[in-house]
Order: sequence, then structure tokens, then C-alpha cells
Amino acid sequence: MSSTRVLLLGVLLDGPLHGYEVRRRLEIMGTQNWANVAYGSIYHGLGKMADEGLLEREAEGKGGKTVYAITDVGRAEFGRQLLSHWWEIKPIVDPFQVALTFMDRLTSSELKSAMEARAAQLQFAIGMTERAIGAKAAYGAPRHIDECLRLNILQLQAQLTWLDGAVEKARNGELP
Repeated sequence: MSSTRVLLLGVLLDGPLHGYEVRRRLEIMGTQNWANVAYGSIYHGLGKMADEGLLEREAEGKGGKTVYAITDVGRAEFGRQLLSHWWEIKPIVDPFQVALTFMDRLTSSELKSAMEARAAQLQFAIGMTERAIGAKAAYGAPRHIDECLRLNILQLQAQLTWLDGAVEKARNGELP
């Protein structure tokens, strides 16, 4: 089961919601920073899980305002998948590693420029995420959501630390 499905089920644990409300709750949690949630797939996911018996359609409304509620089967599946996410180590899929794989296809100048630009973007992302800590609670996000943001910051900082060393290697002709 995908993380998106776990997020959708988890949001519905507190009560029935329509698709826009589900999306809004995910945004308040900041999932765009640490989960690969394609917001366009929320409605599809809700409908598919309703067809699978994990959710039920409580009310059908105009303009996509179908209200979904989690079923007992959905609660059991959520619990099973939640524990699975805690216990299983899975690779972190990052498109940047594809770029690393082919860094030798760039000129020295392109590589140095790309590394410097990425470092600046990472520093910006870290700053933005640091500002979001604590602010999410004002919009109703649970306190522990800040831990997702803290983990995201550490992952960004790890990449920035690696990049600092790689820039030096590129300058010294050790990369690629």
C-alpha cells in the first residue's frame, strides 16, 4: 500500500470528510514537504478505496463533494500498514541520485554551476522548513507533525553536507 493511501486513511480516522477537506488536512500537515502526495490523485484514491471497501461513501454531493468515511476494514488496513511503515526500511527514492549517476555527462563548468545552485536551493528549503516548525499547529496540525519537518530538515542538511564536500572535489578535479 502506498504512503498516500495510508495518509488518506489516517486523515479519515477522525471522521468523515470530502476530498477537498482531506487535501486541506494533508496540506496543514505539510505532506508536500515529506511525502510524495499528488493532490490530483486524492479523489481517485478515495474512490478506489471506497470500491475496495476500505471507505464508504456517506454522502454524494455536487461538484465532487462526496463525503467519505473509513470502514472497520479500512481501520484494520490502516493499522497494519502503519506498523509496516515503522518496521520496514525501504529505499528513499530521490531523482537527484539519477543526476548523480550521470554527473560525468556534464562539463566541469555545468557540474560546478549545478552543485552551487543546488546548495542554494537546499539552504532555502531548510530555512523555509525551519520557519514552518510550530506554525502548522496554528492551523490545526498535531504537534508531532513538527517531527516530520525536523526529519525533512535533517535529510536536506545531510544532502547539503554531502554537496559541500562534492563541490570541493569537483573544484580539485576529483569529480566526476
